This record gives sequence, C-alpha cells and structure tokens, in this order.
Amino acid sequence: MSVTRIHPGIFKAYDVRGTYPDELDEPAARAIGRAFVAYLGAKRIVVGRDMRLSSPSLAAAFIEGARTQGAEVVDLGMAATDMLYVAVVRGGFDGGAEVTASHNPKEYNGLKLVATGALPLSGDQGIGALRDMIAQDRIPLAPPAAGGLSDGSILDDYVAHVMSFIDPQAIRPFNVVLDAGCGMAGLVAPQLFDRLPCRTTRLCFTIDGRFPTHEANPLIEANRRDITERVVAEKADIGIAWDGDADRCFFIDGSGAFVPGDFVTALLAEAFLLKHPGETVIYDLRASHAVKDTVARYGGRALMNRVGHAFIKRRMREENAIFGGEVTGHYYFRDNYYADNGFIPALLILELMSRKGQSLHQLLEPLRARYFISGEINTRVASMDAVPARLEALAARYATGHQYHMDGISVEFPDWHFNVRPSNTEPLLRLNLEAATQALMEQRRDEVLAVIRS
Repeated sequence: MSVTRIHPGIFKAYDVRGTYPDELDEPAARAIGRAFVAYLGAKRIVVGRDMRLSSPSLAAAFIEGARTQGAEVVDLGMAATDMLYVAVVRGGFDGGAEVTASHNPKEYNGLKLVATGALPLSGDQGIGALRDMIAQDRIPLAPPAAGGLSDGSILDDYVAHVMSFIDPQAIRPFNVVLDAGCGMAGLVAPQLFDRLPCRTTRLCFTIDGRFPTHEANPLIEANRRDITERVVAEKADIGIAWDGDADRCFFIDGSGAFVPGDFVTALLAEAFLLKHPGETVIYDLRASHAVKDTVARYGGRALMNRVGHAFIKRRMREENAIFGGEVTGHYYFRDNYYADNGFIPALLILELMSRKGQSLHQLLEPLRARYFISGEINTRVASMDAVPARLEALAARYATGHQYHMDGISVEFPDWHFNVRPSNTEPLLRLNLEAATQALMEQRRDEVLAVIRS
C-alpha cells in the first residue's frame, strides 16, 4: 500500500479504524504517524497499544513515522486507552496515540489520537485533516534528524490516580465477578481490586488478542453470557465487564440483569452530587429522564448534549462539569482531565453501594420502577441519502410533541420521549425511546419503528 493509496474509509468520526491488514497496515500506520506529528507540530508524543496481535507492528510503524517527522516518542508498550490519556497530561506531551480497535473483533485495529491535554482528534477536528494530508501527499518534508525513542511506564501512577476518586476504607467486602474479556482490563483490574476488600471471581484475565472465550464487547448479549451465569451462580453483589481497550465498563446486577448505561449515569451522578452538591452533569440526548431527574433530586444541574466523546468533553470544559455520561458506557470526569475512564465508574459504584448499604439491584429498583427504556434499536437504511426523508416523516408524524434537532430528531411528550439519529459510521438509524410504563414503551417503540421503516 503506497502512502497515497491508504483506504479512506479507515478515518472515522472518532478515530482511525479498519480491518488488518487489508484496510489498515504498517505503511498506513507509518504515514499516519508522520501526519499526526506534522498536524500537531508535536515535539514529544507518547504511544500505547492494546493486546491485538497486530498492535505491536502497527505501533512500531506509527512510532517510526512519528520519529521520522522529528518527534521524540515515549513508548508505553501495552496500556489501556485511559492510561494513555493520563500519560499525555501528566507527562506534558504534545499528543498521544493508542493503537487499538476498542471493542471490535480481532481482525480489526486502529488508532485513538489525542492532542495536548488529552483533547481528542475527531473527524471534524484533526482526523479528516490527517486523511487529506496523506491522500494529497502534503506531509511536510521530514527534518534531517529523527526524533528519539524511550520506554515509559504509567501503570503505578495511573492506579494511584484512579484510587483517588474513592475512599478505599469505605468499600464493603462485596462479592464481585469481573470479566476482562482477555483485554486490557486484565492489566489494570488486578492492581485495583487487590487493594480492596472485595471477594472477586476473575474471568478472562489472561491478556490474549485472539479473544479465545468471547469478544471484548459487553454490549453484545452473547459476550455477557459467562459473567451473567457466574454472577447468578456465585450469588454475587455485582458483575463488572470491560471492553477491549478498557476505557468502558458495564455492569450486571445480582439478579443477572444488564444495567443500561443511562441508569449507570444516573447512579454516578448521585455518587458525585452526594459529595459535591450543586455541580454540573452532562448527559447525552439518548438518555433516560432518570439522569436529569436524579441530578435535580440531588441539587445538581443537568445539561443535555449531542452524542460523541469530542462533543461531551468540549461541553464539560465549557461548563466546568464534574461528570459526563453516555448510554454506550463512556463516562467522563473533570478530575480525570475531562477524559473517559473504564475503572473510575466501577470504584464509584462500589463506593455508592457501600455508603448506602445497598446492592446494585437495590440501587436500581427505584429507576426500574419508573423509567421504561427501549435500549438502542438500529434500522439499516439503503443509503444515508434516505435519512433526511425519514427524519422529516417523524417530525410530521409527531408534530404535536416538543421537538429539537440537536442530533437527529428528539420528540418529547408528557409520558414518553424518543430520539432518532443517524449513525456516524454505518448506514443506520438509531432509536432510543422511553415511556412511563412498559406497555406504553412497547406500543410507542413499535409505532416509531413503523414510521422509520415505512
């Protein structure tokens, strides 16, 4: 693959991602490394990688490209994505790159890229510029001397940083089942849970990019089967699972039920507002009203925002928000440099359970009794050109509701509401709907889907 023939489809809305080696290979990674340094004008960057079998060679190629362009590189080796974010800020680097495809199957790989302060590059800001710079052969000439290379480590500092979000002495000796998915949580989770009094059952803690047990994507029900069965069998208080690069965590309650991300956002908002009354919380527009109602109940300020980590992080900085949450399991923290993290939520939920003397199931009972959510339902469309007509049809059908168009279309009625938005990466329309009863939720869900699919 020549530099000018890099597959353009790997440059996504939030990162670089594709199948290895047909879409993303070492020459592509080398070119992206050069373009990344040139785009940022970076002098020093830090690079980490996940456990995928192609990650060592792709990381080496990216580092080679970055050094060719004159940057000094610190190589973290294997690291979770949120470890990289902390390294960028604490080390005062001009940028950082994590070689990872997050939750995707093993044949994928990619790059998550951030600038100074761990500010993310996105399709609108940075990633499109890298694509064009490479495709148009506009990477500036490399300086005569390559940048240096050294090894670095952040794990100990990172663990101490994450632990600082809770009082470890407050944690009760819960029975906890953990599933690292053979991903990067297998590196970090033992360092945290060995410091807590919890009794843990640890699944898939051997780091293995072949994912021999199941893919590291807990949003897919089949990938949660092992942890769900163990939670029930062990009569555990909670189950916690992570995705491949461990920047997201997911929860199973003691009954074996999966906990939706908006309910987790509501609980995390409660955890923060109990300690810091009056603070601001950012939540994404797909979320259950459980989030804004919980924030209001604890005296905080809830602000709705469009979907996407770049948008959430920017709004958090603008509003000085203490916490932000997305229904897909991304949770962001002001004291974590406004970046997302997959371990802070796990510790905060355990601390909330401890302080309230309740199981996760008990914490969720008031939410489950009042808020009935559809979960995200996807509808494939022939092409994205068809999306505007579908959204217009929804606007006309529900003209009597309160509408807003922050991201797709959202409509609110007194006893139900929904959002329909186009995917950033696939020809899909995504529906999230909530109602005051289970029966009403199912009725309105089917009704809205009929409009989308007509």
